Amino acid sequence: MTTLALAQVPTAPLEAPSLSQSVLTRADRALLALGQLLRERGYRFTTVTPASHHRVAARKPARSAASLEDVFGWSRSFEKGDLPDNVLRLLGDANALDTSGSHLRSKVRFSTLGDQLFVHSAFPTEQGDAVFFGPDTYRFARALRHSIDSLATRPGMRILDIGAGSGAGGLYAAGLLRAASPEVILTDINHTALRFSRVNAVLNDIPHVEAVESDLYDSVDGSFDLIVSNPPYLVDPQERLYRHGGGELGFALSVSIAEQGVERLAPGGRLLLYTGSAILDGVDLLHESLRERLKNKPLRFSYEEIDPDVFGEELEHAPYDRADRIAVVVATIDAV
Repeated sequence: MTTLALAQVPTAPLEAPSLSQSVLTRADRALLALGQLLRERGYRFTTVTPASHHRVAARKPARSAASLEDVFGWSRSFEKGDLPDNVLRLLGDANALDTSGSHLRSKVRFSTLGDQLFVHSAFPTEQGDAVFFGPDTYRFARALRHSIDSLATRPGMRILDIGAGSGAGGLYAAGLLRAASPEVILTDINHTALRFSRVNAVLNDIPHVEAVESDLYDSVDGSFDLIVSNPPYLVDPQERLYRHGGGELGFALSVSIAEQGVERLAPGGRLLLYTGSAILDGVDLLHESLRERLKNKPLRFSYEEIDPDVFGEELEHAPYDRADRIAVVVATIDAV
């Protein structure tokens, strides 16, 4: 399946230094080998919204031989004979094979972002520790590409991805900035996210990467030239880590990331926050909150609405039943 038209991230020779495989468990190394095998076979997949996924899945024949895209993209169940033996063996060794039903099913998906490949959770992402990858990830990457075009770079610059999930944001940014040999720190409180981030760093040959368990900035030291984040921004009754943004309307986490992050910017550094905001009676309350909290600081603050209407189904129930819409926004904060 054709991926979206994103910038092609420069690739490094396979012998380039990257996050050491010694930090990967046996199961992680199997997951890495699975991703490498899929790449060698020319696998590509663009992950769509859950609503679109349901519609496409409903069109699939009840039973036919499953392709790699069916298994690792559409999260379709399959039979043992549908996959080559080595692929099935790696899936089992990675502890990513679900055998609980009448058919087999992969617990992970692989999605392409430009020339990069990322492992993340299978559809549907209902588990509390699920790691999501989808349309927001592609929009986030596009925002990063545009932002990095105007970013002053230096050798050895430090990149921090807060709430990294699959690591897509930090690793995509690092690929675009490969010539600067950046140091990359990916943080999350979700152990599954940290596992996938480590695997994805090696899978995409991104050097100088560390995946750190951290509640926002608590477990990271020093200042950073680029801080990026694509946090959850909805109110989720189940409070799933990849979806629940906290607060009355879901943007409490976004505000904390921005407010704490400006204190961790190096001189000339930038914080890019890709998130969502509920618009009530024409007012963007996230914008109002950020502007108030950042005033009187030595910063340049810009804010752009890049998609006016996402997650429209949320408007049917509280707390969004009083909102006009939910918009996707990008806040950019530069230290001066």
